[in-house]
Amino acid sequence: MSVEQRNKICFIAASVLLAAMLQIKPEWFIYSKFEMISQPWRFFTAHWVHVGWMHYFLNMIAFVCLPFIFPKIKTSILLILVILLPLLISLIFYCFYPNIELYAGFSGVLHGLYCMAALISLTDHKERGFAVLILFGLMIKLLWEAIVGELSATARLIGSPVLIEAHQLGVGISLVLFIILMIYKKKKLKVDFLK
Repeated sequence: MSVEQRNKICFIAASVLLAAMLQIKPEWFIYSKFEMISQPWRFFTAHWVHVGWMHYFLNMIAFVCLPFIFPKIKTSILLILVILLPLLISLIFYCFYPNIELYAGFSGVLHGLYCMAALISLTDHKERGFAVLILFGLMIKLLWEAIVGELSATARLIGSPVLIEAHQLGVGISLVLFIILMIYKKKKLKVDFLK
């Protein structure tokens, strides 16, 4: 087992454990519009806590599967995303969605993680076909949710409405971050070429 694989397993295990620990007192960690400024940790923790254990298990299963579905995604990218995505989604909720008063769940972050992993995999000719399939599936799902609404079966299963805005923001933020990453790589390549 390589060092990267070991790091990835440790990172996933630590993340799953963190989310489980926050489940013990979720009311202290959810996104609560009127407590965000006085309790700023909620900008991050809102996406790591869930409305119930079924919600937790569904999200964590999808999270644990990610590095197996996209084995080339680096632990460092995953770490950056699981820090940035919750903070940015919560900040956008707070600034631009005043009607969102309460939120808990990892699905917006998951959508962003899968989007970024697929975008990165587009650069590998062996994984390109699968990456396109995942991106196509994500786009169809987001279009469905925007036109038809949330999947009622999911809402029944987790016992709470699904906030599709979190899914949209997760994917949108990942797209922007990917573009920034590509611009950075291109500029770095030019600088290295000129040396």
